[in-house]
Amino acid sequence: MSNKTTIITSGAVLAMALGTTVHAGWQDFLKSTVEELSTNEEVSQAALSQLSNNEITEGLKQALANGVESSIKALGKKDGFMGDARVKIPMPESLTMVEKTARGIGQGDYADQFISTMNHAAEQAVPEAAELLGDAIRQMSVDDASNIIKGPDDAATQYFRKVAGDSLAAKFQPVIEKATNQFGVTAAYKNLVSQAAPLLNNPLLSGYVPEDALDIDQYVTNQALDGLFTYIALEEKRIRENPAARTTDLLKKVFSRQ
Repeated sequence: MSNKTTIITSGAVLAMALGTTVHAGWQDFLKSTVEELSTNEEVSQAALSQLSNNEITEGLKQALANGVESSIKALGKKDGFMGDARVKIPMPESLTMVEKTARGIGQGDYADQFISTMNHAAEQAVPEAAELLGDAIRQMSVDDASNIIKGPDDAATQYFRKVAGDSLAAKFQPVIEKATNQFGVTAAYKNLVSQAAPLLNNPLLSGYVPEDALDIDQYVTNQALDGLFTYIALEEKRIRENPAARTTDLLKKVFSRQ
């Protein structure tokens, strides 16, 4: 197999890996991205062996747009984080002893409530990623696409982190702050600590109750971003390994050359 054919095949595998169905509402932005990119998918059967880098890049962009949409759809809903052990936001490490103590005295419900409210707050923020990740896809160059195609299983995810990570954090923060208030995250945190504090304030156990209040909003923001990128990476890896979806004519034609 020639180097060119190998590149085309690799592009098809990754491109198909992230294809999913289109969802309504906040996904309209990514849907329009896919539709815009699809204008370049008219490739004649006779020219398949001569697919250009630009055509392969456009196919990759289509697949990435659908893959991002799929990830946001899965996480930005009720129990999107809470119901998936791969991305569920855990108790902060600084509160491990607090949680253990609360559960030991039969007050585990306070720990469960705190964990649940953090996860629900993250679900509120994830849809905000649609526009920024859509922009990251639009500005992808041929070189970017080539590096993704030839890169590791999470190459596209690394690209998104590099191009949009800081902007996403900034956009998530106010949404998280609003959501933590809405779901009572801060109140749940205080309730949890108050249950364990009397026991942990023993001088022999000093240091187990954080002296400074946990920056819950920042913690949830970081965890929400990690969960989103984790999910995108899982989608990317899955389709690299198991090219089961062909969402456009271009991707179908490219795949037929495998």
